[in-house]
Amino acid sequence: KDLSLLASDVFKVEGVEPQHVGDILALMGDTSDNIPGVMGIGPKTAAQLILQYGSIDNLYAHIDEIKGKKRENLLAGRDQVAISRQLVELIYDVEVDFDLEDAAIDPRTLPVESLLDVFRQLGFNRQQNELRELVGQAPPAPPDKSERPTKPGDDFEGGLFASVETKKKHQVSGDYELITTPKRLKAFAKEMKKAGRFAVDTETDSIDSVRARLCGISVSLAPGTGVYIPTRSPEPKKHLTTEQVVSILKPVLEDATLTKIGHNLKYDLNVLKNHGIDLSGQFGGHFQDDPPLFDTMVASYVIDATRSSHKLDVLALALLDYTCIPITDLLGRGKSQITFDQVGLDEACPYAAEDSDIALQLYEVMKPQLEEMDLRDLFEEVEMPLVEVLAELQYNGIHVDPKELDRQKHKLEKRIETLRGKIVDGAPHPFNPDSPKQLSVVLFNKPDQEPPGLGLKVIKRGKTGPSTDVEVLEKLASDPAIENPLPGLIIEYRQLTKLVNTYLDSLKEAINPKTRRIHASFNQTVAATGRLSSSDPNLQNIPIRTEVGREIRRAFKAEKGNVLISADYSQIELRLLAHLSGDQALIQAFMEGQDIHRVVAAELHGIDPKEVTPEQRDGAKMVNFGIVYGITPFGLSRRLGGDVGVKEAEKIITDYKSRFPGIDDFLARCIEEAVAQGYVETILKRRRAIPQIQASNAQIRALGERMAINTVVQGSAADLIKLAMIDLYRQLPRAFPETKMLLQIHDELVFEAPKEQADDVQAFVVKRMEKAMSLKVDLVADASWSENWIDAK
Repeated sequence: KDLSLLASDVFKVEGVEPQHVGDILALMGDTSDNIPGVMGIGPKTAAQLILQYGSIDNLYAHIDEIKGKKRENLLAGRDQVAISRQLVELIYDVEVDFDLEDAAIDPRTLPVESLLDVFRQLGFNRQQNELRELVGQAPPAPPDKSERPTKPGDDFEGGLFASVETKKKHQVSGDYELITTPKRLKAFAKEMKKAGRFAVDTETDSIDSVRARLCGISVSLAPGTGVYIPTRSPEPKKHLTTEQVVSILKPVLEDATLTKIGHNLKYDLNVLKNHGIDLSGQFGGHFQDDPPLFDTMVASYVIDATRSSHKLDVLALALLDYTCIPITDLLGRGKSQITFDQVGLDEACPYAAEDSDIALQLYEVMKPQLEEMDLRDLFEEVEMPLVEVLAELQYNGIHVDPKELDRQKHKLEKRIETLRGKIVDGAPHPFNPDSPKQLSVVLFNKPDQEPPGLGLKVIKRGKTGPSTDVEVLEKLASDPAIENPLPGLIIEYRQLTKLVNTYLDSLKEAINPKTRRIHASFNQTVAATGRLSSSDPNLQNIPIRTEVGREIRRAFKAEKGNVLISADYSQIELRLLAHLSGDQALIQAFMEGQDIHRVVAAELHGIDPKEVTPEQRDGAKMVNFGIVYGITPFGLSRRLGGDVGVKEAEKIITDYKSRFPGIDDFLARCIEEAVAQGYVETILKRRRAIPQIQASNAQIRALGERMAINTVVQGSAADLIKLAMIDLYRQLPRAFPETKMLLQIHDELVFEAPKEQADDVQAFVVKRMEKAMSLKVDLVADASWSENWIDAK
């Protein structure tokens, strides 16, 4: 009944009614349905014309009344408008055997709580409030954005459990005990040792494991039970001190013959390490029962890497049909939010004990799953040892010089200001260079339009108009017919602005004031391929393709008397491709020591391999990896910057596959495996489900095929770097105890070592990396060292 109001709101012109919409759409066009419309006629102008003349037919009957460029555009598009009007016309006379009354439903009869549980599990946050509104329930109060969890894995408003009602007291079903005396704790420590395995969890006052102070430890020996041993609270006289708890629990927590179960143990390892407890055991070989550490978050990832979340609360709901106590029940929200050491013991105990209890219950579910899926070796011999390695990397951190970051920021800000001036001066009218919409007007409006533009040809369109993304700008900047330098200036302006805002500022903020180091987190349960990711801050995203981006690494320095050693694998994914595909030509090329990228570059440019430039080699690198991951001729042509046409790109792909025929067979096998099994496996039998491979939609199915290939090759490369990290973590302390592993960046590892040992450590690292896995081709690692990261590469 309010359709006229809706139409007016859409076109921003009062008086527009439903009967006008078809004519307006025909004039303005509709990119989502590929309807062109009339050039220069937007929604507002189209609406005004139709309101003035009533219809398209009457508009053209009075075309002489319209003046200037608008009249020219309307006349030029007259034939197209007629076709567009037919395309947007709705069909009203289709017979449908359907009674609208049959679709009637009373929302009050919906199973609200069951639906909310499903929404929470799937992370449907906004839909939870919509459901409540639909059935007449009031939504919970909006959160304060300043909220932060007490540790990684806790869910807050805005997360998967954003709409959990926190005013109601959570009913705890477990048998939970608060331990506050030395006598009871000593007796319980004996029970822990006798049990042989137990779940453990820490409560702290920070999500930063390097800075966090221990507030308490919870332990569960049997499902449905748990204890909480507080160390810091508002009532310190009612429980033991941190020193007392550590002295009693340290021997049993460090006992390598006992299995310690937890969720996100990487965090607990560093928290306890800060308090003198080494939770880790000795890894290696196959364990008859369990490894010394069993992380249910990692187990969930190994079982199903495609899960949207591996958080404790989410897994409890999905696998145990249990809703955990929301952390906001204890800490509150916004300005009144407190830290865990301020939570009363009567509330802290059930929350903390529940965490360890749920971890133990998840262990009981996941342990047999790992066995049944033949994933136990991967879990015990790779992923669990890696937990300890990643905890060590975060604990070690890397020294960063804030003065160098400031120097680079100051230099870039001066250049940004200069660029901004050139951009504004070179534009036909004043505009904000940070606004894509205003930039679009500057680039694509005609010189005689209002406001005037450069009149450049639109490369591609987005939902809101002509696109100004980096691909478009690069095409405009490389077009010899375009004399205006504006596109190239905008590219540089955006790059430098991002470097300052995203990297230089955030890196300085991430420096720990006590250690003067950045302690980034390396995560193993994020990427479905098995690759590691980095966060807080993300060091893997520091740009290295441009000189100004690489300069950021200059701020990463070794401590006085030490150097940084950078070692990375050479062409690792192509070497793994040679091994996995068994292609004799590719294997032979590597055995002869050929540079694959250089060889392909020489073929592409018809030159001798010795004449290939670094830029040409980089282009060939894109060809190699693009073909490996199922790139199309059109996609390859775009990657090569448009210098190579689609037909030429198609020939490159055909010639490449002719040179290495085993690759094509291997790619086909990856797809066949995904179709037959529903998943693919890496070299270490890591699984990834590929449901897209069965899609009826051809585009989704093609995506599934690319994912299958990508997972096998990239995932196998991830397997290799993990094995190398585990091996070096074990071997370096024996050979060079003063050397520390600091970072993992894709195929690169960074170490800090005493300067006088640099050459020996470098040789040792290279040797161990090259022996990490036995393949049909030799593994090659390159390394160098310097006092800062940029010169160590």
